[in-house]
Amino acid sequence: MYVAYHDDEWGVPLHDDQRLFEMLILEGAQAGLSWITVLRKRDAYRKAFDRFDAGRVARYGIDRIERLMKEEGIIRNRLKIEAAVKNARTFLDVQRESGSFDAYIWQFVGGRPKQNARRTMKEVPATSPESDAMSRDLKKRGFTFVGSTICYAFMQATGMVNDHLVDCFRYRAVQKAR
Repeated sequence: MYVAYHDDEWGVPLHDDQRLFEMLILEGAQAGLSWITVLRKRDAYRKAFDRFDAGRVARYGIDRIERLMKEEGIIRNRLKIEAAVKNARTFLDVQRESGSFDAYIWQFVGGRPKQNARRTMKEVPATSPESDAMSRDLKKRGFTFVGSTICYAFMQATGMVNDHLVDCFRYRAVQKAR
């Protein structure tokens, strides 16, 4: 599962708002856990969160949050679930303001993937000046679970930065996908 995710998804430039919302929520859910834990629960998350339809998630109330707290297939952390609902509302605000979440979020890398040339995993940072700026702006707008480390992981996952190692077969493929 993890290999398929790496080979097919991770680091490929993503511009679909619904998928960007999904990754934002999943990266927040991952906080303090391993990515494989979230990856194994992704299908359950898609079902529980209406396939990450931000408009629907934004309308979740207390009753829906309580049902999600009982959903065994997802991470049942109240703060993370409430953050997903709050972030959906704020996500919709950003879409209205910017025309799309894609247009807003990609501004942090100038609209194009930042091409890194890492040779070892030790060279891959947990944050960057861009993720710091993204985190500050998202928080200012009211998003939660969007610290700089979460934002950098989001940037990696959505192809905003190419952090495939230079000897990885995906490195050049992602360079071409921009």
